[in-house]
Amino acid sequence: MPDGSFKLEVGASMQMNPVLKPRLATPALIATSAVTLVLAVILMVLSFTISGTAWLPVALTTPCVVVLLFWAQRLRGQRQWQAESAAKWKRLEDLKVAAGTTTEVTVLTVDALQPTGSWITIRWNRFDYIQPAWIEALPDPIWPGSVLLIQPDPTQVQPGAPWPETYRISGDHVLAWAPLV
Repeated sequence: MPDGSFKLEVGASMQMNPVLKPRLATPALIATSAVTLVLAVILMVLSFTISGTAWLPVALTTPCVVVLLFWAQRLRGQRQWQAESAAKWKRLEDLKVAAGTTTEVTVLTVDALQPTGSWITIRWNRFDYIQPAWIEALPDPIWPGSVLLIQPDPTQVQPGAPWPETYRISGDHVLAWAPLV
């Protein structure tokens, strides 16, 4: 998609990636806005200099309103994403304090989707360690760029012991997620 997001097909419906921040301005929207502004100025000058052109201000209003509506929609979408993102991060931070031993991992890639879970590549944020992982199926889809708050499994990760070749994330060990910002 032109705004940098992608969609994951789930059944018959498509879902937008909630991790990616929506872009406010795109080159096409900026160019359209600039062309509309230039045409508006030209039409406004013509309406004052040529008699019988009272229809020009009406014709001028329509494209300007359309462009303003596009900008308003983009701004509203970005504000909504920021509010939802802040709420997810607040929930993640609250759970981090309340849940005891937790850690954050960032989903770098989703390598294979399965009915019972997914093969993903994660980065342990605290240690900056990257490894493959199996994550059990969750109620929400997993997206690259998601930061997961998990309760690490002490049988897999222990101080002084080597990292497991593949880390297994149990569905009930995932406490929350938030987009990487």
